[in-house]
Amino acid sequence: MSRVELRPADAPRPADRRAGVPRPAGPLWTLGLLRSELTTTFRRWRTLALLGVLAAVPALVGIAVRIETSDGSTVGGGGPDGGAGPAFMTQITNNGLFLVFTALAATLPFFLPMAVGVVAGDAIAGEAGAGTLRYLLVAPAGRTRLLLSKYATAMAFCLAATLVVAVSALTVGALLFPLGDLTTISGTRIGFAEGLGRALLIALVVAASLTGVAALGLFVSTLTSSGIAAMATTVGLLITVQIVDQIPQLHAIHPYLFPHYWLSFADLMREPVYWDDLVRNLGLQGLYAAVFGTAAWARFTTKDVTA
Repeated sequence: MSRVELRPADAPRPADRRAGVPRPAGPLWTLGLLRSELTTTFRRWRTLALLGVLAAVPALVGIAVRIETSDGSTVGGGGPDGGAGPAFMTQITNNGLFLVFTALAATLPFFLPMAVGVVAGDAIAGEAGAGTLRYLLVAPAGRTRLLLSKYATAMAFCLAATLVVAVSALTVGALLFPLGDLTTISGTRIGFAEGLGRALLIALVVAASLTGVAALGLFVSTLTSSGIAAMATTVGLLITVQIVDQIPQLHAIHPYLFPHYWLSFADLMREPVYWDDLVRNLGLQGLYAAVFGTAAWARFTTKDVTA
């Protein structure tokens, strides 16, 4: 009996798949790429050093308050208007949980956004400067997916950095000061469990407040091939905007500057909670993220990558 064999023409050929038949487009989002970016970012010594500095700030504040109040005196004079920093500072000796709020208020104007600016500013420019960007864009990565993964990593760092400050402050506060029921800025008493829940909510709000800076840093990162230049520009813009936000003559534009409502998280420690500035802050951060995220996408997807 003769055997029936498939002729070579009857079998599918790899060449037929390569030539003339385009590959289906890959998904816009892949967890593998995001996992790789997260691992790379959080393993860098620079990232670990930034998180270490952020963790040290609450410890320094707590130790300073402990030394100052060792003779029974109070911390500073406190603010008559119940402002975030002074009002929280004067309550630390009564309840260590207030160190969380004080540490976030102390790091939010500069330390936290600077750290986020460094990470976001280096996202694309650092890869270009190291000569690895071109290899990252090889299929199946793609520019849009890579940019989305970079921004998601920057937002993950926003959350991680904020939680590092909060956890460090809570640990130091528990070691140096008593814990228990606490008094809100409005003068009402809430339980420790509720206060801990509000501390977590405040940390999430602070992390969300940094998304505008992350988008700005990512956009700047697409404009240059030097990671150092991108980081310096992002931090410089951050400082400039905060200076502008303090000039009374420019009050008309203050509500449109991304740091203007940063300290509105203190309203979560009022009873009832004041939501107006909190909503304005989150909306403003979303607007900055949309504008600069779109600008970063438009720039990066048309950029001639040579490195």
